[in-house]
Amino acid sequence: MQRKVFTAAGAVSVGPYSHAVEAGGFVYLSGQTPMDSSTKKLADGGITGQTKQCFVNLGNVLDAAGLNMDNVVKVTVFLTDMANFPAMNDVYKEQFTAPYPARSTVGVKELPLGALVEIEMTASRN
Repeated sequence: MQRKVFTAAGAVSVGPYSHAVEAGGFVYLSGQTPMDSSTKKLADGGITGQTKQCFVNLGNVLDAAGLNMDNVVKVTVFLTDMANFPAMNDVYKEQFTAPYPARSTVGVKELPLGALVEIEMTASRN
């Protein structure tokens, strides 16, 4: 299978992966850390600032694929501290309108670059 891939300006890759891959009418977005592409550093502002930056990066990837947040059907959030869930959720709910995408939130030991949060998405072209 040949992969149709999307690379977004304003999103940073920290490994050998594509920002997004399209297959079967779905676009699978790789997890985005809160790396600010202009500074090449993690976003400031704790969990709130980092969650906002993840969504900026994900928005850039969606845009590169010709999609937007309304196309998102599934989100997975990875948190290094579940005590950060309420603050992450406050930022999250500003990104979408009802009906909201399906979502999982997973507590993990650590994330790349010392990030507090990483978010991945699946979007539909339908």
